[in-house]
Amino acid sequence: MNKKLKTRFLASLLGIFFFHLQATGQELYTLNGTISDISSNETLIGVNVIFPEAKTGVVTNDYGYYSIKLPEGNYELQISYIGYQSIRKTINLDSDKKMDFQLTEVSENLEEVLVTSNIEGLNIRKPEMSVNRLSINTIQKLPVVFGEVDVVKSLLLLPGVSNAGEGSSGFNVRGGAVDQNLILLDEATIFNSSHLFGLFSVFNPDAIKDLKLYKGGIPAEYGGRVSSVLDIYQRDGNSKEFKVQGGIGAISSRLLAEGPIVKDKGSFLIGARSSYAHLFLKLTDNENSAYFYDLNTKLSYKLDESNKLLLSGYFGRDVFNISQNFENTYGNAVVNLRWNHIFSDNIFSNLSAIYSDYYYGLNLNFVGFNWDSGIKNLNLKYDFNHYINEDFQLKYGLHNTYYEFNPGEIEPIDEDSGINYFKLSNKYALENAVYISAEHRLNDQFSVEYGLRWSNFFRLGQDEVNQYENDNPVNYDPETDIYSEAEILETNSISRSEILKSYNNFEPRIAISYALNDNESIKASYNRMSQYLHLISNTSSPTPLDVWAPSGEYIKPQLLDQYAIGYFRYFQNRAYSLEVESFYKQIDNRIDYIDGANLIANTAIERVILNGESRAYGVELLLRKNTGKFTGWLAYTLSRSEQRTPGRTAFEPGINNGEWYNSNYDKTHDLSITGSYELNRKWQFNANFIFQTGLATTFPTAQYEFQGITVPVYGERNANRLPEYHRLDLSATLTPQKNKDSKFKSSWNFGIYNVFNRQNAYSISFRENSDTNQNEAVRLSLFGIIPSITYNFKF
Repeated sequence: MNKKLKTRFLASLLGIFFFHLQATGQELYTLNGTISDISSNETLIGVNVIFPEAKTGVVTNDYGYYSIKLPEGNYELQISYIGYQSIRKTINLDSDKKMDFQLTEVSENLEEVLVTSNIEGLNIRKPEMSVNRLSINTIQKLPVVFGEVDVVKSLLLLPGVSNAGEGSSGFNVRGGAVDQNLILLDEATIFNSSHLFGLFSVFNPDAIKDLKLYKGGIPAEYGGRVSSVLDIYQRDGNSKEFKVQGGIGAISSRLLAEGPIVKDKGSFLIGARSSYAHLFLKLTDNENSAYFYDLNTKLSYKLDESNKLLLSGYFGRDVFNISQNFENTYGNAVVNLRWNHIFSDNIFSNLSAIYSDYYYGLNLNFVGFNWDSGIKNLNLKYDFNHYINEDFQLKYGLHNTYYEFNPGEIEPIDEDSGINYFKLSNKYALENAVYISAEHRLNDQFSVEYGLRWSNFFRLGQDEVNQYENDNPVNYDPETDIYSEAEILETNSISRSEILKSYNNFEPRIAISYALNDNESIKASYNRMSQYLHLISNTSSPTPLDVWAPSGEYIKPQLLDQYAIGYFRYFQNRAYSLEVESFYKQIDNRIDYIDGANLIANTAIERVILNGESRAYGVELLLRKNTGKFTGWLAYTLSRSEQRTPGRTAFEPGINNGEWYNSNYDKTHDLSITGSYELNRKWQFNANFIFQTGLATTFPTAQYEFQGITVPVYGERNANRLPEYHRLDLSATLTPQKNKDSKFKSSWNFGIYNVFNRQNAYSISFRENSDTNQNEAVRLSLFGIIPSITYNFKF
């Protein structure tokens, strides 16, 4: 390493720990304001505000606000945002100034299929990595199953993101489990992101303003999960004029209305979706049905130049009914009241009070009882953006969340059912966090973002607390080599005001960027995170019946350490871009289950759980074509995801003899190719191709007979795999040409899902053929070729 590079490296390390406020000898002035859409006053997130000559700039925060301090002088200002016309303006900064800008949308924009809106050189230098965005325009054009626009399914086309196959709930990031993803809608936690057991996501694309997925290098403002953060913001609504938009598809439709409450000051937005395929079943005398509906709402009101109130909500339900004898209802409900306040030109704050409720219910008429379970939380958070100068910005805040868990409740339908009322004890917990994070530009080459989050978790008292011999809820029998549930010695009732168990964790975060030039940089990141909630599930794809459980005396919080390094480059005047990242993540206290564990309605779940560890590592590549009539990207991930649960002592074997085994969501190869071609103003064509290694599974290796019953013998856990998965999807969008003065706009989307009718394996089971008496493997496939058509409109 040469002397010059050593000096720069040392300066960067010193800057991390001993930052200082730059003093140039010139007086600094503040330029701040809000950037919004000119047609609706909708604030815009992530807009680039750049001063090229000064080689500095900022981006707007989650509420469209920006602030920067610069020495006195004349500057060329450039404002750019994906899908909007850029603004270039010369300003004379001779005093503190407030300047609001409004951007005009580009109707025929050739660059809207960018995966990220970071289209300026500033972000090559920005210490942000392992982050992806998808514009709503891109999501709406991608071919998907049944033609229903789907946010989560679109994320699966990005590197490092996968799921457990067709019809599966949620998504997996860098080899992590579904419950390790923090999913936020207007800052409120969504516990189940799927409709109809994974066929669709809960997010109405018409209501979404911004979507960002953090896979690594996660800022200190986020916590509570160890795999990823999906941060989604709803639109505020149009405060200038009344607008309506929607879409009609083969099995579902959506409608959204927005308009001013007080012109240019307040707005409302309300959107609804519903599926209706079950209505056609009734025409065939089919008594079964499955459908979903959801509602998005938002109110926004600007009190004055320094204060703004926002009230947003979401309510969604899924209903699955079999012959009126079995009905399953589940869904999310959230409400969030926020207050934006500008203390000064340099300090922006947001205070949020959030209520979230996930409900799961069963109506079992054939056995005469109802089953209810769920999780509720109340969250109070206060966050600040502090713009100290053009090279140094702070974020800090505090969060407090109270949880109430309902593991299950059985209530008889009538007195003659013979069923007695039964309830598993509610569980309660309190999670607190304080954080501070700094983004610091050390020089033209080095930038660093570093922060620290302190999290604290209290498991509170409940009606039934079990006690075990030697404080051990799981027994091990060395003679049979079997783990079993320990006997409960006694059960105590402890007041909710008492603390059963507490945990404290420091979570450092750091990300460094070194710009080789204006088009090329190297970045690295490290983050430590804690997760205090666990989804009790032993399937590769969670089901609504799975319940959440808090950490406590026997279930420890999951602790993550993740490292990543990457290379980023633009080519040919930024028409092409390349991102290559390598990551390694280690998670302690990942729970596993003893053989034969019963997870449903278990009054003492700690008796079937063992604490283990997991790890994942791999390389991700994302190559994009950003401009021209043909745009798109190629995403490839080579990775390994493994889990291990060693014995608690040297005499115990643990799970799988304490050896590493493939996790349920491990996929060695994951390739996605996405392309979009704009033929003319009327026609646009899109295609996806996906190839993935089959999911890990466990097949029987032998069998024996016992008292006339054939018993299979299984090999090592997840040592086998399903066949590889691949699929080609096509779609075409027709936009009829209308009178330019007409406010009514429409489009038709035609799609073909799984063009080659590939029968991809959802699962493989084994049985004895009744004719030949030979064992056979049976492949279950969910979807073949599926055509779709959707009509979209707005006025």
